[in-house]
Amino acid sequence: MNPFQSLREAFTSLSANKLRSGLTILGIVIGVAAVISMMAIGRGTQNQITSSINGMGTNLLTLQSGNFTARIFNAKPLTTDDVKALSNTNAAPDIALVGAEVSARNMTVTSNGKSTTTDVSGVYPQNAEISNDSVTEGTYITDQQLKNSSAVAVIGPTTASNLFSATSGIVGKQIRINGQIFTVVGVLTSKGGSSLGNQDDRVIIPITTAQRRLVRSNPSNRVNQILVSAKSSSTVSAAQDEITAIMRARHKLKAATKDDFSILSQSSLVASASSVASTLTMFLGGIAGISLLVGGIGIMNIMLVSVTERTREIGLRKALGARRLDILVQFISESILLSLLGGLIGIALAEGICVIIARVAASSGTTINPSIGLDSVLLATLFSSAVGLLFGLYPSNRAARLQPVEALRYE
Repeated sequence: MNPFQSLREAFTSLSANKLRSGLTILGIVIGVAAVISMMAIGRGTQNQITSSINGMGTNLLTLQSGNFTARIFNAKPLTTDDVKALSNTNAAPDIALVGAEVSARNMTVTSNGKSTTTDVSGVYPQNAEISNDSVTEGTYITDQQLKNSSAVAVIGPTTASNLFSATSGIVGKQIRINGQIFTVVGVLTSKGGSSLGNQDDRVIIPITTAQRRLVRSNPSNRVNQILVSAKSSSTVSAAQDEITAIMRARHKLKAATKDDFSILSQSSLVASASSVASTLTMFLGGIAGISLLVGGIGIMNIMLVSVTERTREIGLRKALGARRLDILVQFISESILLSLLGGLIGIALAEGICVIIARVAASSGTTINPSIGLDSVLLATLFSSAVGLLFGLYPSNRAARLQPVEALRYE
């Protein structure tokens, strides 16, 4: 029996019980769709996280107080004096720019009766280049505004939409941050949102203004983190060593003493985030794969029922000269056809699920673009075929081993 004839007979046999075959295929459809869509969501999330990290700036190094690895939490705080020390080109020739940030979380921002809660960051003018920020209208924080501790603000497009129901024509308008009046001087270019936070929903003010009017700390020149941009990707490691040397000298740390600060590089953040996302993707795919196993058990169950129902047919075929291999191929073909049809429908269903998830995420203000890769499609299709073959072997072998006389006598 040639393969085409086997598939044709398998299709005819399955068509004789359309409802039963359809319900069996449904198990494979759900399994394949679940595997592909879960892996697509995981891959899309990974791409979004990587894009968000890369969008924070080029050759970026982030300096923070404390050392989690060494379990040093009550470390000396970072200050604007540290920023000045790191900006010394003689001590740090591989550092291009140094900025800093003072953060005030969940601040209430209002304007004309409308209110929103967002994060407010005090920054230096050079933070724009370090963090790859730009404005669609107006200007970023300037040196003069920094020097004068001006009550000015640059807002994200989402913040602008929440307060003014628009993202343009906003420069010159006033907002209140915790009751204090600020004039909008610019609107940030959209970067989108991700699991790392919404870069479009924030307010930026001069760091001196933040230290004097919003975040009163001891010391008064304290900053949450220092942002450093290396001169090139090849000098990131050298810049990191220079930061370490300067900060250890400023904190008067002895040779045997561990660093009381942490330096995070952009590449390490991308690698860590990608590793976590990949692990999560494989975990989700594995959980979804259980449904394929359940679908395979359904195929075995139906094939066993089919063997029982068609015992006389099997006996008649054998009596007419059909070989054991012919019977085996016939039932295996039916099993594989069930799984392949379910796999193809599952791929189409997964595409629809991914579109729906992307739209739901977009409506909630989060950007998730599920990415269906050829590898996941092939994996799910091959796995579904393997499931059909594996779970069809026992029923097929059972049918092939029936004796013609006993099969013809079966009622």
